[in-house]
Amino acid sequence: MNGSGDAAASAAIMDLVSAVGPVKSICPTEVARAMVTRSGGGQSAESEAWRRHLPEVRRAAVHLAQTGRIDILHKGKVIAPDAVHGVIRLRLRSNQELR
Repeated sequence: MNGSGDAAASAAIMDLVSAVGPVKSICPTEVARAMVTRSGGGQSAESEAWRRHLPEVRRAAVHLAQTGRIDILHKGKVIAPDAVHGVIRLRLRSNQELR
């Protein structure tokens, strides 16, 4: 991972997937919007500021999937972290204990 941005993205991913549990998934844009809201940068999550966080969210998602904490889904099916492309969703790995 690449520094504090990816760490913040990882924390946001884990917070959101833990909140919905292993049965439901979240969109990476939800994570990016949450990061903007948490940063308190004076911009709402509805602005376009969240878009700049998407690359770090995707990197963090790949890392979390490689370490077995989340699943990455493409068209509803789990994909390998190195096969990430296009539209994805994120889900808590079903054997992961909820906080």
